[in-house]
Amino acid sequence: QLQASGGGLVQAGESLRLSCAASGSIFSISVMGWYRQAAGKQRELVATYTSGDSTNYADSVKGRFAISRDKAKNTVYLQMNSLKPEDTAVYYCKISIRRLAASLVTYDYWGQGTQVTVSS
Repeated sequence: QLQASGGGLVQAGESLRLSCAASGSIFSISVMGWYRQAAGKQRELVATYTSGDSTNYADSVKGRFAISRDKAKNTVYLQMNSLKPEDTAVYYCKISIRRLAASLVTYDYWGQGTQVTVSS
């Protein structure tokens, strides 16, 4: 349901852009965001849209990462600049989708994860 892409191996200070597209029957999308999980650590929030166009960022990425979206394409992006070795992790997108107009039920979907590795 979600297809994420854009990870890779970069050197410190470089940039990457992740993308995540939702597919299938979509009536509306509420939450779109990015999380990451480093080896041996818990998954943590990186950046997310909450209600409307409000955004929320982890303190560790503020000023370096930017979340954006293309509503027409049901796609969310994460522009990551000035990458640091501590940004190394598997990055996951999460999108909450309301499938049907006749139902208020929303479903949370996770992308398959994309590896970001930053060398020093």
